Amino acid sequence: MIRIRRSDERGHFDFGWLKTYHTFSFGQYHDPKHLHFRSLRVINEDWVAPGQGFDPHPHRDMEIITYIVEGALKHGDDSGKGNAQVIRPGEVQRMSAGTGIVHSEHNASATEPVHLLQIWIIPDQRGHAPGYDQKAFPPADRHNRLRLVASPDGSDGSLKINQDARMYAAKLDEGASLTHAIGEGRGAWVQVVDGEVTVNGQVLHAGDAAAVEKEPAITLAASRAAELIVFDLS
Repeated sequence: MIRIRRSDERGHFDFGWLKTYHTFSFGQYHDPKHLHFRSLRVINEDWVAPGQGFDPHPHRDMEIITYIVEGALKHGDDSGKGNAQVIRPGEVQRMSAGTGIVHSEHNASATEPVHLLQIWIIPDQRGHAPGYDQKAFPPADRHNRLRLVASPDGSDGSLKINQDARMYAAKLDEGASLTHAIGEGRGAWVQVVDGEVTVNGQVLHAGDAAAVEKEPAITLAASRAAELIVFDLS
């Protein structure tokens, strides 16, 4: 079974300094039909204006993953571990909010916007110790293959998260295809970042997504060069 979530059906707000699309209910956007998918709670696609951003604000009991599409984002938090970092395309940041953390995010450029996806995954339990990590995944590692970027055990050099969920990133050439097996009782979420792909024959464009359940596998084929993220969820 595949359910398509079209880009233009998402919640949308334009605050001037921030243009955002919400796949699931978030903030001022509430849709009882789209609260979450398994442990996947938030996928916000944001464009932040130059020099603008989110001032310090708290989070707790959530695995927060930041994926940069274009531009650069400066992150800071109150962990006392010097976690003031700039995240760029090809880099993925994981922040386990756990028992509580305060962080900020601002466009690192005074002249160019930053385009990013912020992803929230519900943790396997409450009360984890807060944690932070960031890694680069070179383009060659994501070229025509699903590169594991986050997982519960940190396997294959991925970021470790506190949930039985795996996040993969890929960049596909036009005409390229690949297949990902889905284990018994698991589900998959395919998020198209750019380009055009088919998911088991159904066409998705940039911003579109597919929720996949009760399927043994997904076959992804790029009708045009594409960038995408795949979540494999318990």
